[in-house]
Amino acid sequence: MTEGTGGRAGDLPDDLTDVEAGMWQAFRNGSVYDLRSGDTAVDDPHGGRPWGPERTVRARVVCWLLLDGPPALAGRVSSLKLTGLRIAGTVDLAGGTVVPYVELKGCRFEQEVRLPEAHFTTVRLVDCSVPRLEAARVHTEGDLHLPRCRFLGGIRLTDAHIGTDLLLNQAIVHRDRTGRSIAADGMTVGQDLQAELLRSHGEVSLRGAKIGVSLSLRGAKLASPYTPWALNAPQLTVERTLYLTPAGVGSTLLSGVTPARGTRIENFECQGGVRLDDGRFGDAVDLDRARFSFTDEQVLSLRRMQAPELRFLGERPRRGQVLLSGARIVTLVDRATSWPGPGGLHMGGFVYENLVPRGPFPLVERLNWVAAATAEYNPEPYERLAAVLREAGEDEDAREVLLAKQRRRRETLPPAGKLWGYVQDGAVAYGYRPGRAAVWMAVLWAAGSLAFAHAAHPPVTPGQHPQWNPALFALDLLLPVVDLGQAGQWQLTGGWQWLAAVLVLLGWTLATTVAAGATRLLRRS
Repeated sequence: MTEGTGGRAGDLPDDLTDVEAGMWQAFRNGSVYDLRSGDTAVDDPHGGRPWGPERTVRARVVCWLLLDGPPALAGRVSSLKLTGLRIAGTVDLAGGTVVPYVELKGCRFEQEVRLPEAHFTTVRLVDCSVPRLEAARVHTEGDLHLPRCRFLGGIRLTDAHIGTDLLLNQAIVHRDRTGRSIAADGMTVGQDLQAELLRSHGEVSLRGAKIGVSLSLRGAKLASPYTPWALNAPQLTVERTLYLTPAGVGSTLLSGVTPARGTRIENFECQGGVRLDDGRFGDAVDLDRARFSFTDEQVLSLRRMQAPELRFLGERPRRGQVLLSGARIVTLVDRATSWPGPGGLHMGGFVYENLVPRGPFPLVERLNWVAAATAEYNPEPYERLAAVLREAGEDEDAREVLLAKQRRRRETLPPAGKLWGYVQDGAVAYGYRPGRAAVWMAVLWAAGSLAFAHAAHPPVTPGQHPQWNPALFALDLLLPVVDLGQAGQWQLTGGWQWLAAVLVLLGWTLATTVAAGATRLLRRS
């Protein structure tokens, strides 16, 4: 034992106050040491009511118990379970190994709690007031629970290792001097990280963090006016699902389940940028009813993210941008009203295999979705959408998408290219509507047949010519390759000669456009 202890293990040290002596005995007994007064206003650890010596213990004594405390009473397990105490001084357990179970409820810390590189089994701080939690590289075999706590100077969990769950439900965390509320870069959590109904007034940094099951920010409110990012989590790994979705206050809100009557719903809201670049998610990223409030410079960045499913079902951001460049998704579940307008979406190299729209999402709006993502012409988003529609059996819609791609490309061509594009579009819709060529051919053939029925048609070689047939003559002019033995046998003059030349040119134009369309179809298949 350290100095101040009695001669026998477990004896009370001489310099303990009465309150500390009671805590000492409760520690040996493994029981809860509760000093609440019974008055809710007085017992509120976040309130302004002063707590005097009658419920105050020194941080040095708390550390003494945890690092080198007395043995448990016979048949008991020593543990520190405090309720309603004021802890004066700095709790400094840096580098220490804490074996006893730790649970503090409704306590008030006067100075920061320092746990860097400390080792614990399980730590639970519930509804406590903590100026700051400094716990870089802390290691727990079990849980780290911090629900309903308030941290006025932020939390640092950089490179921490949490054996099972990390709970921050309903916590209120203010920023530190760097503008971060939660600094947890490189943190590892064995199971769930739950931060439901969290209130963060600064940047939540989870760069390179690894979550063994799910990360839940249901109903959280993140705001960071001092840094570019409210949620900064590039290279985040979540083995199951990331939830940026609503939460039911007072009850569990399950996805797809109607909440109980009277349940107050809190949506996930974020004032500031969100970065999930290069993230890896085992099941899904769920943005159901999420609300993002960005400045013109802030973004929701999902670049190069990989997930089996992206549920893009939040409210449309009024400002800022959504970046999906290089992301790879198996199933995209989305809503037409969730995507930003022109200039607000970038998805070059965005790969998805299935589309599952929630609510009406007609093809014309889907085309507007692609157009909004391509301020300058880019064929890849159109081709990706067409491929997905074709795989889903929507061949007609796939052709419409590819037609829209050609029309968008036409606007980038020089005048001659635009003119030829309009001819192809009007004639056969760039080959995606080949039946239109047959209609044009039939119209021209009928018109030519009627016209040539009144034309003078002296033979080129008298006595050696077939019988005059205006319908075959017109068809011979329109078909550029097939020779029906009519066009070269008759000699036309004046306007009839010009009409014949026009039919030849139109026939070649139709044939060329059909060939160009067929080439595209063959190349695509």
